[in-house]
Amino acid sequence: MAALRGRNHSDLCALVPLLYSLSYRDLAEILSERGLSVVHTTIFRWVQRYSPEIDKRSRPHLKSTNDSWRVDETYVKISGKWMYLYRAVDSTGQTLDFLLNQTRNTRAAKRFLRKALGRPIASVPRVINVDKNPTYIGAVRDLKQEQLLSEQCKRRASRSMNNIVEQDHRFVKCKISPGLGFGSYPTAWRTIQGYEMMNMSKKGQIDGIEKGNVQGQNQFIAGLFGVAA
Repeated sequence: MAALRGRNHSDLCALVPLLYSLSYRDLAEILSERGLSVVHTTIFRWVQRYSPEIDKRSRPHLKSTNDSWRVDETYVKISGKWMYLYRAVDSTGQTLDFLLNQTRNTRAAKRFLRKALGRPIASVPRVINVDKNPTYIGAVRDLKQEQLLSEQCKRRASRSMNNIVEQDHRFVKCKISPGLGFGSYPTAWRTIQGYEMMNMSKKGQIDGIEKGNVQGQNQFIAGLFGVAA
């Protein structure tokens, strides 16, 4: 990331919307009060550029999750239409994976589970907790037939057991609200990658950095791009 390498920590202010519920205009105004002239569209471009890189560069440093999965979807408005953000956490609330999809059906559920199963941090699931959404019946069945899931893996439909992932949605949704949705799928997906990875960092999912160690989290992100924190 030559654009950031060698600069000072103030350049990482572009990542503030990934951590806090601020619009790009709000952040531009805050920076202006501190003598930094940045227009909100520039912050938007930075987020679009660096969010996928944060996701990509952070993944090798993530801790492993456990074998009790909680899977659910939440809604995201894109260009005036609702789409579906598939998300999975383990029984302790650690994020396994996420996927933005235009549809909510068996094919989409299967695609998401296959993607999550391919993550190095994901333990082979002993149980997959879902809500009453019937699309997971076919998805789990097909993945067992493909031997991507063990025959012993249980699909458990229980809304109460999925409270962990449903509550976890809010950490992402509260970042989306200030922007009133997204203008396109690519814009949404790039931004959500940043939201999710920064949230994983805050949860303490980065190896060697515990939850609540804000300074350590900042130093880690800065180090990914060769910036002095």
